[in-house]
Amino acid sequence: MNEQRTIKQKLILGIQHTLAMFGATVLVPAITGLNTSITLFCAGVGTLLFHLITKKKVPVFLGSSFAFMAGIQAIIGDARMSSDEAVYLDRLAAVKGALIVSGLVYALFALLIKIFGYEKVNKLLPPIVTGPIIIVIGLRLSASAIGNAFYYDGAFSLKAVLVTVCVLATIIIISVYAKGIFNLMPILFAIIVGYLVCLPLGFCDFTAVKQATWFSFADPQIYKQLLCVPTFRADAILAIAPIALVTMIEHVGDITTNGAVVGKNFMEDPGVHRTLLGDGVATAVAGLLGGPANTTYGENTGVLAVTKVYDPAVIRIAACFAVILGIVGKFGGFISSIPGPVTGGISIVLYGMISAVGVRIIVNERLNFGNSRNLLVAAIILVLGIGCDSIPVYGSVTISGLALAAVVGIILAVILPEGKDNVIEEP
Repeated sequence: MNEQRTIKQKLILGIQHTLAMFGATVLVPAITGLNTSITLFCAGVGTLLFHLITKKKVPVFLGSSFAFMAGIQAIIGDARMSSDEAVYLDRLAAVKGALIVSGLVYALFALLIKIFGYEKVNKLLPPIVTGPIIIVIGLRLSASAIGNAFYYDGAFSLKAVLVTVCVLATIIIISVYAKGIFNLMPILFAIIVGYLVCLPLGFCDFTAVKQATWFSFADPQIYKQLLCVPTFRADAILAIAPIALVTMIEHVGDITTNGAVVGKNFMEDPGVHRTLLGDGVATAVAGLLGGPANTTYGENTGVLAVTKVYDPAVIRIAACFAVILGIVGKFGGFISSIPGPVTGGISIVLYGMISAVGVRIIVNERLNFGNSRNLLVAAIILVLGIGCDSIPVYGSVTISGLALAAVVGIILAVILPEGKDNVIEEP
């Protein structure tokens, strides 16, 4: 199934990969307030850079990372709703700087893995830390999901609830009952259905589409965001950069899964240090331009499994399509017009799935919560991560609850002995 294919066949396969990544990738800027056109452009460019760094051997697509949304939202806040453009650009500059630092964190660990080997570096981030941290990431975002899902113009709305129910039903039906390529696109179908339900309810505002230029980078607002100079504010870095410590574990899992589907060991060739570096460079470039952090996409690995076509060139074609979509300004305007109840309904599922991934890590590793050490580490991470919004450090510098939970969790996991009953033995 992996024989030579014509250009036409590769283009069609590339479109499938573009559709698979599309819904999740555009949802991140729709929720965080970043620009959709820049996000798609960064996803395409980041994927091409990843392929260059990994010797064009790994069929992976890099799209917007959901894990970083909590940190980005903490810095952007309500600035996207403000009429003061200077406020938004100031906060965007801080997010840019923090994402560049996040990319450098990836690069640092890639270097350490190259020098010491993956197993030794991985000991700093055991499952008892990464599992609860991922749970915290999802739960910290849950309030914003409910706010969008059940409220419209700041007030509780039964119409918004109706839209949310339709969106949730679409995601569930597509995910459970759809077959083949359609099963990989529940978010895309949910956006379409949600939009159709919102039209007669008066929730749709197409002003952004009308105002958007055909060439996105000719839009003065997008141009300003692209040229906005990154600033390296300590509070933004502490809110965003530590998340990279957790997403690196997700990255390794995605590369392992991708290799299992393809039938190759990408951990060895081209090496996890190269894939991690590629992810970091893509994130740093996205930060420089004003897009969200990039990450390896399981959706596209699913497409590989369905089509059984593992040619990395097909993924690069999908990346080129993403760049083209980012350049078309009207398309970005359409995405930004997606009503809040639609993104809210999708967010309920996505944020819950983030937390569920953390639970899956704990279950898969068979961690024993009858063990006092495991119980204490998880308990402290959960309370600090969810209960603390931000903690003042010095002057205006603060550390997010998520970053604090990660640091404390790593320290506790290192200093507390594991014990013989750390994991549940196989029956």
